[in-house]
Amino acid sequence: MVGGHDGCGQNDSVSEGLAIALRMDDVGASSKRFEVYARAIPLPGRASALGNLLFLKYLPGLRAWGPYGELTADDWRAIVAVLRARHVKLTVGVTAAWVMWSGELVPFPERFPAQASILRDAVHDDLVEVANHGLTHCVLANHAFRPRVFGGNRRWHREFYDWIPEATQRAHLERAQQILQDWLGREVVTFVPPGNVYAESTLRVAATVGLRVLSCHTTPREATGIRIIGNERVADFHDRDVVTGGVAWLERLIGRHGNEGRAFVFVRDLAA
Repeated sequence: MVGGHDGCGQNDSVSEGLAIALRMDDVGASSKRFEVYARAIPLPGRASALGNLLFLKYLPGLRAWGPYGELTADDWRAIVAVLRARHVKLTVGVTAAWVMWSGELVPFPERFPAQASILRDAVHDDLVEVANHGLTHCVLANHAFRPRVFGGNRRWHREFYDWIPEATQRAHLERAQQILQDWLGREVVTFVPPGNVYAESTLRVAATVGLRVLSCHTTPREATGIRIIGNERVADFHDRDVVTGGVAWLERLIGRHGNEGRAFVFVRDLAA
């Protein structure tokens, strides 16, 4: 595994005065429904994973991630209105297909047509950049993505582990690119590996399908055919932050960074 830490959350280390990219991940990802695990329960001398047993991981206070809902069309209208009013650009990591319980894949524009229409218009208005956030965000084999009765399943909601065959990674990235680019009518060049996990084989494949910039929690470096920019000048967050905090949460994030005189650019612009 080449990626940085297998975690999430906003990057607060952006240097003052520099251009910054806002990046929202997990749009269209069924992980918001199926990735269910509990926070560690602090016990004397150690932390326990007992919260993952049975129904406990769904309880408020123990639940660490899902389930939660997809941003609605009204949410996206409000987000786009904020971007337009504040002269802000937003990179959106879209998972190209929703995974059904059966393992069937439904392309994002078919699963969420109203949201897809608003996002496409925002792309054409140069307010939004859509980044490739994988095809599935999870491991499909043996339905590994489904919630567990006696444990969490966070591990299985990463798509590009080094033990995933390169042929599978290629199939996923090729299909994701086809879905996203056919929907948008635009080239997609930015890649955001789900869960910050990718392998050297992932980089080889990504470059061959037209992806030229990689952004996640990892060390910036040059690779053959793709530039890894990391998150040093990226304020990254998840759609979950806006679902739970409302569009006001996003406005506060914009205000916090905008007050330092930073220009907001797309992730792809940081590679220029």
